Amino acid sequence: MKEITAIIRRDKLPVTKKALDDIGYSSLTIQSVDGRGKQKGAMCAEMDSEMPDSFCTSAKLKPTPAAYALEHTLPTVALYVPKRMLTLVVPDDVVTAVVKAIIKANQSGKRGDGKIFVSPIDGALRVRTGERNGEAIA
Repeated sequence: MKEITAIIRRDKLPVTKKALDDIGYSSLTIQSVDGRGKQKGAMCAEMDSEMPDSFCTSAKLKPTPAAYALEHTLPTVALYVPKRMLTLVVPDDVVTAVVKAIIKANQSGKRGDGKIFVSPIDGALRVRTGERNGEAIA
């Protein structure tokens, strides 16, 4: 068994759930999380995944607190981008299919598409019935 943890854009949740449903893996846990990666919290691309790359430089927006702090030698405000974190536990033989489905649903080629982590699971137990391992995750 493997645990797959995917951190994705908020607006990609419905299409990701559908992609997982389509391959037969609808059991998952979803959490709202905040974090930052290489973009260091820059949210322009996060506002809308369809937003053109040139939008940030061409739009006349009021400065964010972080931009104001940088321009006025104030301490930089740490920005965190809202995301969704999905967690699934699946049998070893379907890990590749599940990961491919998540990638296909989320890959736009822009920063902030997300991350996927795959970790081994030593065991599972369904509390209600006492089923263990593969039976517990089915």
